[in-house]
Amino acid sequence: MSSNEIPTREVARRVFAQEFNDAGYTFKESDDERAPVYLLLPTGESANRVFLVGTLTEKEDVGEDNEYWRGRIVDPTGTFFVYAGQYQPEAASALRDLDAPAYVAVVGKPRTYETDDGSINVSVRPESITEVDAATRDRWVTETAAKTLDRIAAFDDEGDEYARMAREHYDLDPEEYKRAAIAALESLEQADELSA
Repeated sequence: MSSNEIPTREVARRVFAQEFNDAGYTFKESDDERAPVYLLLPTGESANRVFLVGTLTEKEDVGEDNEYWRGRIVDPTGTFFVYAGQYQPEAASALRDLDAPAYVAVVGKPRTYETDDGSINVSVRPESITEVDAATRDRWVTETAAKTLDRIAAFDDEGDEYARMAREHYDLDPEEYKRAAIAALESLEQADELSA
């Protein structure tokens, strides 16, 4: 990196919990030790950071010697788990201070780990956690559905290297995520009808 280059942060990808939890393949785009690690989403997108909004349904300090907070955040398609400790002090503080249930917006890094039985679990190491309102959550669902549908529409494009990688690494049907995105949008409409 030359002295006049300013490092930029990766774009935080919008992804629903169902697709995020189905992901498990990570990769680097260079051999540099400090190169970013990407999670390959099954719809053919690389994600070094994710942006999610949902309902914090529970939180717990699971640390032994130091505070280490686990939060469970639910969107219309499933559950995200976020973990924050001493290296994410703002996020850990936010989790400690929030009362569940609450709508929250989270920007963070995807993390994968292999369980004893060899399966891959994914979670989010949050950079920030902010309490938001229902309108913000609804807007996130709408925008995330649109982004998901865009990725699915481009999935069969042979020139899309991440879609090609997803086809190689996952035995998952992108139509499943299309159905999940549409169901998420329908859940907003049903909520609107109930509140009317």
